[in-house]
Amino acid sequence: MEHVELYPPFSRIWTQKDAFSQALAVDGEVFRNIKNRKTMRFSAEGGFYFIKIHRGCGWGEIFKNLFMFKKPVIGAENEYNAIRLLERMNISTMEIAAYGNRGKNPAKRESFLVTREITGKVPLEDFCADWKENPPEFSLRIKIIRELASIIAKMHFSGMNHRDCYLCHFWLDNAALVNEKVSLTVIDLHRAAIRKRIPRRMQIKDLAGILFSSMDAGITKRDMLRFAAVYRSFAKEELDLWKPVYRAAEKLYFKEWKKDHPPIA
Repeated sequence: MEHVELYPPFSRIWTQKDAFSQALAVDGEVFRNIKNRKTMRFSAEGGFYFIKIHRGCGWGEIFKNLFMFKKPVIGAENEYNAIRLLERMNISTMEIAAYGNRGKNPAKRESFLVTREITGKVPLEDFCADWKENPPEFSLRIKIIRELASIIAKMHFSGMNHRDCYLCHFWLDNAALVNEKVSLTVIDLHRAAIRKRIPRRMQIKDLAGILFSSMDAGITKRDMLRFAAVYRSFAKEELDLWKPVYRAAEKLYFKEWKKDHPPIA
């Protein structure tokens, strides 16, 4: 079983029949090369692209994840499906240039995903890094918080959780800012999970990730309330949701930096 999708320029320079051999032969700047997955940046017809190549992970890796109650990521299909879902929701994300998936045996399945390099945008982690010392205009702060909360809510209530839900994976469009608009692009979806309804623990994990990655950016309690107000209405059950989110974010911060997070005013 083999599935291949090619879009310009790869629909011109690759062929459906030999897409896998051409994808596996790509040579470029290696960003990650671990176990069964390799990520590279390369050029084609004057443009730059990223390719993620997945090779069979083996039954050992699959069972290890299952025993740890984690969903194993066995190929590029995960990210491909997440991108397509975001597209249907009109949420900006990576642009697919080529995709291939082959093999029935999940332990030996091979796949690749090529996406166009994102330009003219900056990770929120970088954009908000000095907010503590140099806070932005109030109106911009509000727009970013509302847009971020809206995107995460749309993902969650469509049944998708990011699983690496941090500020660095939401990129701000510089061109839109010129027109006083906020547009965010969601990236790095290779671990994203899609279900009819996401489990509460995964909902908490995503929200805690966003809060954790905001703690050094001068986030305030009012910011947290603004985010929560957009994410959902303030029903009683929602108040119960945010306490474990905050505790999980505190644990993440201590685990990462080996110290308590800065006070939230």
